[in-house]
Amino acid sequence: MEADRAQLHLVGTGTHVTPVVPPSSPRSHPASVRLLSLDAHGRVLDWINWQDATCLYARGAVAWTLGEPCLRVRGGTCRRTGEQSLIELHPIVASRGHARAQALSPTPTLTNTALFARDAQLCLYCGHEFSRPHLTRDHVLPLSKGGRDVWENVVTACFHCNSRKSNRTPQQANMPLLAVPYRPSWIEHLILSNRNILADQMAFLKAQLPKRSKLSA
Repeated sequence: MEADRAQLHLVGTGTHVTPVVPPSSPRSHPASVRLLSLDAHGRVLDWINWQDATCLYARGAVAWTLGEPCLRVRGGTCRRTGEQSLIELHPIVASRGHARAQALSPTPTLTNTALFARDAQLCLYCGHEFSRPHLTRDHVLPLSKGGRDVWENVVTACFHCNSRKSNRTPQQANMPLLAVPYRPSWIEHLILSNRNILADQMAFLKAQLPKRSKLSA
């Protein structure tokens, strides 16, 4: 019991808690590893960082896990036993309880980061790939003409193409789109928003994708 209290205290305050990547795991920096959070029924919720996952383990709130441990979190030393606390984190973690219906498969928030990821950092007018600082959000139907700032009306564009298109539609500017803008599902959004997805996580997420998803391949 004393060991449990010491561990919970350390995890809760973040004092001297150090994440370690096991030798068998990909050699990525611990801070970049995110765990896939599910409810007890296996429904996907979101990505969580190792600190939040550690709290779930320490509170006994983990229902089940999938995959081999991808991080080991070492905490403080128990005064009674002299042993250092250790929690092994798995890539997929299901917490006890179930999510409310409205919390499942929410609409992804439209941000430039998410938009650029959806379009693979390609300008959908010229087709060239650019780094994030050189990309902009373009409204297919301009806001001044009644267009809305929604997934179905925005595309990634480079500065040059955005300026050239100006306050016109693609047809008016003679700049046809290379792809039709779409609203990604929550699962697609999770895949697009994480550059460090582990193999077990990717396999699990791909099994949840809509049949016609562009990410199914």
